[in-house]
Amino acid sequence: MARVTVEDCEDKVDNRFDLVLLAARRARQISAGAPITVDRNKDKNPVVALREIAEETILAKDLQEAVFYGLQKHVEVDEPEDDDISLLLAEQKLTDNNQDMTADNLAKAALEVKADVAKAEADEANTVE
Repeated sequence: MARVTVEDCEDKVDNRFDLVLLAARRARQISAGAPITVDRNKDKNPVVALREIAEETILAKDLQEAVFYGLQKHVEVDEPEDDDISLLLAEQKLTDNNQDMTADNLAKAALEVKADVAKAEADEANTVE
């Protein structure tokens, strides 16, 4: 990597090791087809990545988040819990029946939805046996 380019980046990134990780991630993004934000000038992707970091056309913070995301083995997805799903279904049931969205009506509809789900699960268990 060009020494001048690395020295230009030292004030943007705390240490050179982090700079290498960020520039490598950006160079891979460029290789994958990401648009370049500076003139290429016949430079290779790592040098272009360093120039982008030095000129702050790409934020180091954004690249750091991309590095962290790429290193994650397990990405947790927020799935709604059963109570949330039953409340959503109850709300849908109330709007379908043109009923008022009161706490009592919502609670009753949620209980009905839970009962319907329990009955469907019981029926499914009986058909499997």
